[in-house]
Amino acid sequence: MAIVGIHTLVYTSEPAAVRAIMRDVFGWPHVDAGDGWLIFTLPPAEIGVHPAEGPTFESGIKHMVSLMCDDIHSTIRTLRSKPGLEVKGEPKDEGWGVTVMLGLPGGLSMMLYEPRHATAISDRPRAKAKKAKAADRPTARKPVRHQKAAPKRVATTRPSARSRARRRRS
Repeated sequence: MAIVGIHTLVYTSEPAAVRAIMRDVFGWPHVDAGDGWLIFTLPPAEIGVHPAEGPTFESGIKHMVSLMCDDIHSTIRTLRSKPGLEVKGEPKDEGWGVTVMLGLPGGLSMMLYEPRHATAISDRPRAKAKKAKAADRPTARKPVRHQKAAPKRVATTRPSARSRARRRRS
């Protein structure tokens, strides 16, 4: 069995408007599955598994789509200049990252955040924004990379061609 990808769904009463934001504001490549039903290519992704406790879970949220960025203040400035998208409030430092909620048409909300923790996305560009001092940043474990171990190379004591030729002659 091979899992080859993740297909994420968001629900809104204004799908055409949200598709337009994903296409025109976020600039995500897409295919038209027919009749303007756009399916978008997402940036590199990761998935976190959280415990079923705390205010987010208790409010009824069982899964969430969050958008990641490397410089939340710059990203917010850009998004605020775009039509159809609302940046709700000011960025909030959560310790593990800086967050703000985005409002999209039809009552859809998505979190935008600049992570301060290790991410599982290996090709994610590094932020050019000022970095927090190590003492100010919460400690985070590096992502575990599960890879098959390379086969061990066993040294052989195979004689060289010259040595084999000498043996044959004697």
